[in-house]
Formats: sequence, C-alpha cells, structure tokens
Amino acid sequence: MTEKRITLAESHKICVDALKAHNTGLGNAEVVADALVAAEADGLRGHGLSRLPSYCAQAASGKTNGQVQPVSKQVAGGALKIDARSGFAYPALALAVDELVVMTPESGISIAAVANSHHCGAAGYHVEALARKGLIGLMFTNTPKAIAPWGGGQGVFGTNPIAFSVPRVNDEPLVIDLSLSKVARGKIMIAEQEGQPIPEDWALDGEGHPTTDPKAAMAGTMLPMGGAKGAALVLMVEILSAALTSAHFGFEASSFFSSEGDPPGVGQLLIAIAPNPISGNTFNNRLEILLSAILEQKNTRLPGDRRLRLRQSARQNGIIISEEQYDQLVRLGSRA
Repeated sequence: MTEKRITLAESHKICVDALKAHNTGLGNAEVVADALVAAEADGLRGHGLSRLPSYCAQAASGKTNGQVQPVSKQVAGGALKIDARSGFAYPALALAVDELVVMTPESGISIAAVANSHHCGAAGYHVEALARKGLIGLMFTNTPKAIAPWGGGQGVFGTNPIAFSVPRVNDEPLVIDLSLSKVARGKIMIAEQEGQPIPEDWALDGEGHPTTDPKAAMAGTMLPMGGAKGAALVLMVEILSAALTSAHFGFEASSFFSSEGDPPGVGQLLIAIAPNPISGNTFNNRLEILLSAILEQKNTRLPGDRRLRLRQSARQNGIIISEEQYDQLVRLGSRA
C-alpha cells in the first residue's frame, strides 16, 4: 500500500472542500474539519479522516443537515438546552463550550444538554476545550445501538463514550477519553475498510458468537469493557446523555455510518466545573501532587501522553494516509 504524507493544513482544506461539495455550509464545514483533523493528528483514526465519506454522504442525502445552526436556551441558572437541529454535533458542542465558559465562573458548575445530535467524534476533544479555559470538563454521549444488556443478545445501547479533562498550570490539560465497549467502534470500521481481521474478544456477530470478521462485528454487537460492571456504566451514560437530554436512545437512533434513514438524534451531556471556588484555590497544587505521585513510579505515564506525542509530530511532519484514501477524499471535494 502506497502512503502519502500531507500537512494538517492540507488535511483541513480537503475536509472543508469535501463537506462544502456535499451540502454543508462553510462555517459548519470548518468546525467539522477542525475536529476531524485534530483526531487524525492525535492518532484517533476512527474519529478522523475515515469519517469524512460517511459525513458527506449523510449531508448529501439530508440525513444530516449541514446548513443549520444550533440553537441554545438557558433553562435554569446553570443549565442550557441546545438543539443541534439534526445537524452535525460539532457546531452544537462548540456552542455549548462557548456558553459554558461564560456561565461557569459565576455559577461554579454548569451543564449543557444537547439533543437532536449526531456523531461527536473524539469526546476528549470537547472537554479539552473546556480545560484550556481553566475548567474541569465532563462529557457523556450515547450512540446508535451496539451493545446488548448484560446477558442479552440484541443491541440496546451504544458504545457510549465518556470523557474528562482538567486544566494544568504549566502543562497540557489531562484528558481521559474512553468508549465503554472494549474498543471504539471506529476501530472496527477502520479494520473493515482495510480488510483486516479484529481480535475475537472485541465483538459478537449477529448470532451472538465471537467473531474476527469486522463486517460481521459491525452487523452484530460490541462487548462492554469490564463485563457486567461495564454494562452498568453503559446504562448510566445512556440515561445521562439520552433520557436527561430528551434525545433518542441507542436502539431508537439510526446509524452513524449509513446515509439512509432518519437523523440519528442522539444526545450529549457536557458539564463544566470551576475548580478554584470549590477547592479554595488549592486545586492546581493538589492535582500536581497526585500526578507527581503517579509519575514517581517506574513504567508509569499519564493518560493521553501518546496522543500528545503524536499531535506534536503531526504538527511538525504532517500525517500519513494511504494514496487510495487520499484520492478518495480529494474526489469528494471535486464532486460536481
């Protein structure tokens, strides 16, 4: 397979051109491109450029409305309700971050509930934006059905990622981002695109049997991390991100990958906390004491270290994708 190195700026332009060619407004295309390129730079390929073809197909079919702007309403002193209006999730979440940054220093804690939403990419991307403004960020999101209730055989919940980020005074924010399935479903999508097998403990096929075939896995269900305890966490996230936001549950939502059907209509819940009032201005010092205690031990690292190294490398050297993928993405932008 022939590889091609491209700069982050070129990657961004490719994304914007492709989205604009598929019924997406320039402002929305820019926000979506920012997130996709950031994920690719961080090595999160399942949330990066691999998503562009399905995003374009859904915007072209009208399953995702690439032209709308999200609408925000303050429903309580520290609470926002944001309607993504069946558009991309990224503009709605960017609006949530902007408004939470303004609200939280006064309230101490604030919350934004996003409904009628779509795939939000790497959840850590959104909470990191809060941490860069000095806030603790916590995010829950549901996704179309991919995980069965513990003991069941039919998907009810999505992979339901959670993300958490805290600011650091003299370092990059600490970001924790994880899917509650054993692996993110995007990894299986990448394996399917590349014709590669997957480990047999990642997913079950449509008949409930372990499978190494990514296509069968995409048609089946994912296994939760941590067995029954993980399945309980999946339920918790489903309640917070869908019941609380009045969004579609995973079993009600259409696919993030197909251009057919109604909009997914999933939800996201974003919480922002101002650390200094609650901690009496001791948070930064106490955090560094904890992180130092971790790093004093041999063979330890903080979550996200690899991601930050890849990000720095991508900024300096660009990213590497296959010639085939590059040609496919460029063609999307030249669509008549």
